[in-house]
Amino acid sequence: MMNKTLRNILAIVAGAVVGSAVNMGIIMVSGSIIPPPEGVDNTTVEGLKAGIHLFQPKHFLFPFLAHALGTFVGALLTALIASSRKMLFAMIIGVFFLVGGITNVLMLPSPLWFTIVDLAVAYLPMAFLAGWLVQLKH
Repeated sequence: MMNKTLRNILAIVAGAVVGSAVNMGIIMVSGSIIPPPEGVDNTTVEGLKAGIHLFQPKHFLFPFLAHALGTFVGALLTALIASSRKMLFAMIIGVFFLVGGITNVLMLPSPLWFTIVDLAVAYLPMAFLAGWLVQLKH
């Protein structure tokens, strides 16, 4: 039987890694579903900064989904693996991704409406939902 502390640490690592992979996977396919505006290089931060003013609300759908679903899946996996305090560990993943979201906003300015919606809805509420769902099951 695995030590509870080790299991909880592995739960956090697994949630962060898998949640990040979900986030990146959604971001990688987003441009093929909703192409960026003409002339915007979305492969670099500099290109995005230069062209962000051309983005329409539809261009923010997949970044939001990436942040929300990445956090949700990461928190869900963490809560499922954690040996105890499942909600706490789900919320740790939420805070981890929220810090990433804040860092992203500081590096890549976005419209105020998106920043508010993204930071307020995509991270802690998704982690809470994941933790709550796991608690319902257990």
